[in-house]
Amino acid sequence: MLIGYARVSTADQCADLQLDALRAAGCERVFVEKASGAKRGRPELKAALRALRPGDTLTVWKLDRLARSIRQLIDNIERLEHRGIGFRSLTEAIDTTTSSGRLVFHIMAAMAEFERSIIRERTLAGLAAARERGRVGGRRRKLSDSDLIRARQALRMGVKVSEVAHQMGVASSTMYRIRKSDHNFY
Repeated sequence: MLIGYARVSTADQCADLQLDALRAAGCERVFVEKASGAKRGRPELKAALRALRPGDTLTVWKLDRLARSIRQLIDNIERLEHRGIGFRSLTEAIDTTTSSGRLVFHIMAAMAEFERSIIRERTLAGLAAARERGRVGGRRRKLSDSDLIRARQALRMGVKVSEVAHQMGVASSTMYRIRKSDHNFY
């Protein structure tokens, strides 16, 4: 059975174009969502996925209706594949129930994996170059060295953590970390 999934990003948009294409493709059931693709919790997509059985095919009008990123798309399709469910995108002519469709999909997946590897290599090289120039990664410290000394002194004198945090303009959790790391604090 072909099960369709259509999505529009806002309530103002109309899914008629997608619905017509999905019905013309032979979808017996179509689930329609009015939500951003970036949203993780999409109830109609979840309902469509629950309705799918081994041998069924999830059909979308266009790839970006199912996922916002290639990684998310690959993860979704791999989960379908493990359940014995096919995937079909009408616009991009991808159909994982055919040999050529699986080939196209796996080429896309390989390209996405290659892109992630290149990004990782560039990131690591950039961090190494920054370290060589003396730069240290991470956020800037909220408290200066003199602020840390004053905070530790106040904590040693028994001032409440919340009061010290308020005076320093930081969260109480920051003061707890400082207190914990202070080896001289008893």
